[in-house]
Amino acid sequence: MAPTTPWSDGISYPCMSKQRYFFLILILGTLSALGPFSIDMYLPGFPAIAQDLHTTPAKVALSLSSFFVGVSAGQLLYGPLLDRFGRKKPLYVGLLLYVVASVGCYLCHSIDALVALRFLQAIGSCAATVAAVAMVRDLFPVQDAPKVFSLLTLVISVSPMLAPTIGSYMISAYGWQSVFLVLFLMGGLMLLASIFWLPESYQPDPTYSLHPKPILTTFWSVLREPQFFTYALTGAMTFGGLLAYVSGSPLVFMDIFGVSEKTYGWIFALLSVGFIGSSQVNSWVLRYYRSEQIVLVAMACQSVIGLVFLLGTWLGWFGVVGTVVMLFLFLCCLGYANPNASALSIAPFSKNAGSAAALMGATQMGVGALASFGVSMFNTRTAVPMVAIMASTALLALLIQLIGRQIIGQPVAASEDAGVLVH
Repeated sequence: MAPTTPWSDGISYPCMSKQRYFFLILILGTLSALGPFSIDMYLPGFPAIAQDLHTTPAKVALSLSSFFVGVSAGQLLYGPLLDRFGRKKPLYVGLLLYVVASVGCYLCHSIDALVALRFLQAIGSCAATVAAVAMVRDLFPVQDAPKVFSLLTLVISVSPMLAPTIGSYMISAYGWQSVFLVLFLMGGLMLLASIFWLPESYQPDPTYSLHPKPILTTFWSVLREPQFFTYALTGAMTFGGLLAYVSGSPLVFMDIFGVSEKTYGWIFALLSVGFIGSSQVNSWVLRYYRSEQIVLVAMACQSVIGLVFLLGTWLGWFGVVGTVVMLFLFLCCLGYANPNASALSIAPFSKNAGSAAALMGATQMGVGALASFGVSMFNTRTAVPMVAIMASTALLALLIQLIGRQIIGQPVAASEDAGVLVH
């Protein structure tokens, strides 16, 4: 069948040009990166925020935890809305809330207000994340999903490379509030891009009920799928390790090791290279190995690295350089695990892809919020709490893999659904 103009009536077609393919990945990746950028950009400002708001860096870290909680809760909200009203209208609402909350963060004068506004900002940003994941399932064949997620990861990975570095220079020159002005502008640009250039990939379903009982029934049907809960939990545990690093690294590097805001920004950018590089090598590895094989090997390697990292930190083996090296290796494993776990989580679904994406994201952020909160609450002036949580999440992910693989049997890795091909 000869393809017509893609998405002219809100339905995906069997083919698209390389230019449209690239542009779609860029928009979806940028939407997915809005939340991570909101996390990473203000990290170098923890000491400045603490001083300006008359509190401690550990309490400032609670604004990070509240962001994770907001994203976790918000994704459960947006999942049903995306399945009922299509992908774009809920996305508009979320991005508008994000813009308003960013202005509030810019103007706030207390740590309690910042914590609350970061929660609202997260509720808004997660609409972009859930919509982007669901649209991957809408527009691309399931067998291509790991490669698409790897490409999205490449766009998302710009965040840890650029955000802390840009944030550190802006904070030094204009104060920490300037970060939220930039986030306001980003949210506004994403809203405009979504309105004018992002296609509607899913027709609204008037039969989809928004009453609590059918929503919970839909969520339960997703949770009962063994492949979903195995790989969603695996991804959540690895994501928890990542967010333990994100929330703990400002305290470890700037408070314990005493590096400057700018130096911390460059360290954070350097460490992101491991995550970016492995996520892109993953696309090549997928030519030779299945996604479930890659996830298992990555979890085994990350568990070993986590245990060595924990032992060395406890015994005082690692200074700044050693800590950077171990974090780099840990994040490399994450770059292999996360794209494949995400793709395998939503592979069994088509009609309820929005709800599946929401549950996957909520699980990730829920575990991430707990990991972040643990790092903040168990701050002992050493890197041990951060590393202990990272090692624990890696071991739990490996255990989930070993048990879940026995329950799943043959995982869903391909679909007969019409998909999008590049020509």
